[in-house]
Amino acid sequence: MLSKEKLARINELANKSKTEGLSELEAKEQTALRKEYLETFRASMFNTLKGVTIIDPEGNDVTPEKLKKEKNKPLH
Repeated sequence: MLSKEKLARINELANKSKTEGLSELEAKEQTALRKEYLETFRASMFNTLKGVTIIDPEGNDVTPEKLKKEKNKPLH
């Protein structure tokens, strides 16, 4: 999970971008922070999906094979 400080900085840069614009250095920082945020989000979502089982109305496990294979792999 991203630290509160980094999330606050992402929001600060977004607000500044909307109001007064960013310097070249700030724009690079914003891009790097957004990339880190997305990587963290995707990893978290993937770990959540690894714990999901999909059951159809008849009670059959219809979890995609790709996801079933991933469940057997370690989280880290």
